Amino acid sequence: MNTTTTSRQVFRAALAGGPVRTRTVRAALRLLIASAAVAELALAAPTATAAPVRTGHAAAQQVLDRAVAGGGVPGILAEIQDGRDRWVGTAGVADTATGRRRREQDRFRIGSTTKTFTATVVLQLAAEHRLDLDDSVEKWLPGVVRGPGYEPERITIRQLLNHTSGIYDYVNDKVMSDRGTGTPFLRHRFDSYTPEEIVRIGVSNPPRFAPGTDWGYSNTPYFLAGMIIERVTGRPLADAIARRIARPLGLTATYLPRGDEPVIRGPHGRHYSKLMLTDPGAAVYDVTELNPSWGWAAGGIVSTTGDLDRFFGALLGGRLLPPAQQQEMFTMVPTRNWIPDTAYGLGVASQKLSCGTTVWGMGGAINGSWTYTFGTRSGTRMVSVNSNGDWNHPITAFTDLLQAEFCPGATVPAAPAAGTATEGVS
Repeated sequence: MNTTTTSRQVFRAALAGGPVRTRTVRAALRLLIASAAVAELALAAPTATAAPVRTGHAAAQQVLDRAVAGGGVPGILAEIQDGRDRWVGTAGVADTATGRRRREQDRFRIGSTTKTFTATVVLQLAAEHRLDLDDSVEKWLPGVVRGPGYEPERITIRQLLNHTSGIYDYVNDKVMSDRGTGTPFLRHRFDSYTPEEIVRIGVSNPPRFAPGTDWGYSNTPYFLAGMIIERVTGRPLADAIARRIARPLGLTATYLPRGDEPVIRGPHGRHYSKLMLTDPGAAVYDVTELNPSWGWAAGGIVSTTGDLDRFFGALLGGRLLPPAQQQEMFTMVPTRNWIPDTAYGLGVASQKLSCGTTVWGMGGAINGSWTYTFGTRSGTRMVSVNSNGDWNHPITAFTDLLQAEFCPGATVPAAPAAGTATEGVS
């Protein structure tokens, strides 16, 4: 397979939260490298307001250790919340230069998990009768969606949120793809984009299908959803997320960067990337600082594992939306060419594990950072995990972690030898 073609597929998969289009691509993403880091367990002391940290979860720790020792990621951090019990595990490092281990308070970019926050705000506005999910995009953003083959009066807000709009994903645009792959990314990492510019890039390409006739993951619709939120509220999207979600839930480490803000606020590790190149010998770069404007409502938020557990626990538990909007959010549609055994609602996904258990949440990635948060439908048991390297496609490790926690008696696969290729999740 052509390496450049594969790397572009990896880049698209990353922002999309990990879709994999072929087994060949999944295998390419498994080109493992030896890790210089020693896998270690870091259990942080509880804060005054946190649930107590519990020991145990040996199978989960095995998964983390294997992700570093066999999978080659620099570091991985997981936090499991089960009622009032809380477990934190780490392996590898937060900073390859200093060898500092990952810590539970470390913040990271959450990529497409941002979509769940954006969708939640839209549904809250629907509950307040300030918009309707069946409103057209043209009603709220007249003239914004103008491109070959588009009929914005037929595209609804609901279709934006559940990926049935057919709107082309700007990430796949040739110019954006070329800027995001290999060393060109280093030249363009601080480029600034307005939401309107991103939408224009997306809709300059023809739609993938007519609205409501198919399913296809796309980031462009979430920029439109963010723009609708700002049109309805008259305030920046960052303010809506802070006022409606972060502050009420006490998510003190969660925020949407404003404008071109390149630095992660507060404590954080480094984010490492091979610039979406699948060559196992590709150089690794520190990409912690970047302009997040190209992610925005689709992938721009910064958070922590603890905050994500709390947010999804509240969302799944029905504490952020009234029953009618909760039902709308969790009305799932089948996915196509995405993560196996998944369905998608309005900004949320469900995944059926090998033991038959279904978990609910969302995953996402952005340069140098992969994140997964899934749990029980009631939200009483949540698992959040983050890897600070964007190569070797960590979804296998993330799924293994979910299996370890939600499938009693599940066997944790043995660590592959460093440098070998393995198959993806089936």
